[in-house]
Formats: sequence, structure tokens, C-alpha cells
Amino acid sequence: MKIHRWFAFAGAALLLLAPLSLEAQSRLPSPRGQAHTQVGGSYNAEGAYSGGEWVTVDYGRPILRGRDNMFGSGSSYGDGLLLGAPLWRIGANQTTQFHTGVPLRFGSNVLPIGDYTMFAELEEDEWTLIFSTWGVKDSFTERNPDALWGAYSYTPDRDVLRTTMEVQTATHSADELIIAFVNMTQQGGELMIWWDDQVAMTPFRVAR
Repeated sequence: MKIHRWFAFAGAALLLLAPLSLEAQSRLPSPRGQAHTQVGGSYNAEGAYSGGEWVTVDYGRPILRGRDNMFGSGSSYGDGLLLGAPLWRIGANQTTQFHTGVPLRFGSNVLPIGDYTMFAELEEDEWTLIFSTWGVKDSFTERNPDALWGAYSYTPDRDVLRTTMEVQTATHSADELIIAFVNMTQQGGELMIWWDDQVAMTPFRVAR
């Protein structure tokens, strides 16, 4: 996976992810963001796209605000992001959510159509991306034994799929967390997570 190819397009990616109107949104310390793609479709002779299904990530986007080396290094790599949780919520505030309208293959495993929560176990050279059926709390104080706020109280018994992510150190620092679909074709591509100078990527394809 050639992560460095995407640094040249970082400015364009940030513009696509930025809110269309800052005035129309509340100024949350970690604004909400989404990443979208369509896969599995095709273009007809007239150039119209059809048959594709949406894949979406909804997440809180923490901002560095002048901090650096957020992930740390060595045996304590990633610990500063957990804040007492067993793993990273891949964002801020509400648990990160992942929707797919088509089965997706990550490595040798298939993620069925559905809605999932998404987490990551962090190691310096490799992350483990986790898709789970835990629900999402609207607030930290909500009482719901089947849902989580962030990754607090997470347990692995509701995991549906785990896959590895290649991690590299970027030459540029992303101030706000970016989740994006990159290197896309009609049948798949790569899921990218970039914050500070850490970039993690994993390939996926439509499972037929």
C-alpha cells in the first residue's frame, strides 16, 4: 500500500471533509465527520452510475490544537488516546459507526451488510481494526447495557470481524482526525485513518 501517494492530495481531501457552512453547525470541540463511498456499481454507455451500494463512516474528529506525538512510542504507544478505555474509539465522543450496504471482504474474512461500531487496538507497527455489534449511546450517562459511549466498557464478545492495518509515519501531520476511502475502484479500495503523523490503512473489496 503506497500511503505516500496521498500526501500530495491532503489539501483537497481536507476540503472535501470540511463542513459546507461552519455557521450552520455547532462548534463542538471535536466536530462530527463522515466518509462516504459507493462500490459494486458500474457506468452505462450514457455515463450514468448504477448498482452501487454505500459504505459510510460516522465519527468524531478530534483536533490536535498544537499537541504532537499523540500516539507516543514503544510499549506505551497509543495509551494516551485510551483515557481509561480498553481500546481506541477511532475518534471522539460517540462511538464510531460503520455502515455497509454490500458485503465487504477484509483479508480472508467477510463483513456482512449492516451497521457496526468500529474500534482499533494500537501497536506501533500494526493496528487491529475491529467491527462490532455494540450499539451507540447518545450520551455518556445513558443507561443502555447494549450500547457504548466511545470504547468505555467494550468487551470483545460482540466482535464480528478483526483485520490488520499497516501503519506508517507521515511526513505531514493531520491536525484533525481523517477517515477516508482511498485508492478506490468500482470493486473496493483502502480504508485510511490519519491523525497526527500516524497513517493506518487496510484494503477491502466487495465480497461476491
